[in-house]
Amino acid sequence: MGAGGRMSDPSEGKNILERVPIDPPFTLSDLKKAIPAHCFERSVIRSSYYVVHDLIVAYVFYFLANTYIPLLPTPWAYLAWPVYWFCQASILTGLWVIGHECGHHAFSDYQLIDDAVGFVLHSALYTPYFSWKYSHRNHHANTNSLDNDEVYIPKRKSKVAIYSKLLNNPPGRVFTLVFRLTLGFPLYLLTNISGKKYGRFANHFDPLSPIFTERERIQVVISDIGILAVLYATKLLVEAKGAAWVASMYLIPVLGVHMFFVLITYLHHTHLSLPHYDSTEWNWIRGALSTIDRDFGFLNRVFHDVTHTHVLHHLISYIPHYHAKEARDAIKPVLGEFYKIDRTPIFKAMWREAKECIYIEPDEDSEHKGTYWYHKM
Repeated sequence: MGAGGRMSDPSEGKNILERVPIDPPFTLSDLKKAIPAHCFERSVIRSSYYVVHDLIVAYVFYFLANTYIPLLPTPWAYLAWPVYWFCQASILTGLWVIGHECGHHAFSDYQLIDDAVGFVLHSALYTPYFSWKYSHRNHHANTNSLDNDEVYIPKRKSKVAIYSKLLNNPPGRVFTLVFRLTLGFPLYLLTNISGKKYGRFANHFDPLSPIFTERERIQVVISDIGILAVLYATKLLVEAKGAAWVASMYLIPVLGVHMFFVLITYLHHTHLSLPHYDSTEWNWIRGALSTIDRDFGFLNRVFHDVTHTHVLHHLISYIPHYHAKEARDAIKPVLGEFYKIDRTPIFKAMWREAKECIYIEPDEDSEHKGTYWYHKM
């Protein structure tokens, strides 16, 4: 995955690991003015088309797997199942992305429709829609703030745990990456791992969690009801079809969705070129610019371009995905050296970030003592 070295604009023609500047000469208003007006238009019909399209493709994958894989000789079936899991997880990730778009009010002009669609899609993919919508909103409001961001908060060198040092070797990195990809998202939802430190235990299922405000608590309960309904439906499926069938047809692809989501966001927010800020230097536009686009090759389109329009998304999150590439290209001349896309092949990039981005510290000789950069052990 990834185009690996294609050079089509200045953001790709320099050392991709070179640090981005930290003081933009432009404002958010300047960026919005550069974007064609129609890019801000949300169409419920067009957005719904992508939902229906992805559901049809997901059904086709299900039908082919359910009908033909059981007929294959054993060795071929062992090969066919991973192919199905990858294909189904990929298209379901596209649906998860649309649900995420609903949370940003980018699906339609109607908040009720956005929340209804997002609630159904995310609940079916074992994601508490409203709970994650609100914590994710906080992430967008405080991106790369060491004090207030909601997720992917790196550690200072003095805070690096002993197990991180013990795992700082090739086998340890393999273990760390597998753990992050498979358990990272459920542990974040359940225990707020890698998230903002609150005064007490926080998770995404407790309506009284400090993650949420008073007015959000009832919707956290609704999210919980959605997850419980899906759990009950899964139980009925297990009783009717058996645990192996449910795991193979549904649960493993959903795990794949969570793995893709963690991989995408990890690579968006983990890069040697990106700064983090403490409260003495953070401001919103500095934080929003401290992310990077990635190239997932043919999966860019399957994932509705969320992979390579992430910089735009953090600046203006309510632009629908079908306008995102045009809007991104419109602001690139304004962003200049503040925009980066890393086309390093995904597996190579994943390994590099796991090796190089271990802790953060400010530069000793810098006047910006509240600006932190990634370092390796």
